[in-house]
Amino acid sequence: MKKNLFEIGAKFDEGWSSDNLLEKTKLEHEIKEPHAHRLIFVKEKRKGKVVTIVKPFFLNIDELEKLISTLKKRLSRGGTIKENTLEFQGEVQEALKAELLNLGYKFK
Repeated sequence: MKKNLFEIGAKFDEGWSSDNLLEKTKLEHEIKEPHAHRLIFVKEKRKGKVVTIVKPFFLNIDELEKLISTLKKRLSRGGTIKENTLEFQGEVQEALKAELLNLGYKFK
């Protein structure tokens, strides 16, 4: 059998190294106090239902979970955390704004 003239594939014996190990890891977003937040409201329709979105929050995940838990209880609505946003079922902008203002958050 003849030897191939071309080689296909990687040569691992040449000391190849990955350069992505040198990149900085994804930094956590900065943590801010409630009075330093400037929140905005966004309304979306999903499957014919209104979803009220409040963003951006600059809190760690534990504080966000505590916040959404208290807001869901006070508003009697379902909600979830997605990245740095809080999403609530239904049109609850006025009540949500009042609750967040009581907690010390500010709006644009």
